[in-house]
Amino acid sequence: MQFGRYYEEFEVGAVYKHWPGKTVTEYDDHLFCLLTMNHHPLHMDVNYAEKTTDFGKNVVVGNYIYSLLLGMSVPDVSGKAIANLEIESLRHVAPTFHGDTIYGETTVLDKTPSKSKDDRGIVYVETIGYKQDGTVVCIFRRKVMVPKQSYGEARGGEQPGRPEPTPRG
Repeated sequence: MQFGRYYEEFEVGAVYKHWPGKTVTEYDDHLFCLLTMNHHPLHMDVNYAEKTTDFGKNVVVGNYIYSLLLGMSVPDVSGKAIANLEIESLRHVAPTFHGDTIYGETTVLDKTPSKSKDDRGIVYVETIGYKQDGTVVCIFRRKVMVPKQSYGEARGGEQPGRPEPTPRG
């Protein structure tokens, strides 16, 4: 099973539709807020959200949505990455609420071979996240350094370091 892509496998204009989606629960949102010490009542306090916000309910913290989409994109985009180089832009376009399901897709915008090492290159992508009704909620662009096939072959192929099972005796 392939995880990520080599530089040669990326084509400018290609679109990768990440699957499956993820339904965001109140627990997911609260746990992420607690782990990251974001205790804003917009995310944590139903009474506050109902009485003081335009939405009338809790809004899922945006960085969770970004993190979720980034994770969804790893098998298609950065699973073989040597380095994540840059998040060029990040926009939260619309709110996400508990119970919404998030889907993502990534478009390859550009790719350039490394100027200093011939076994890698830079891939420039845009990922969009959208809800079950098609509403776009998040868009970000990033640059990832990915290996060429020669890099992978020099390090043991598709799954380097994977041990062989030993029969029980």
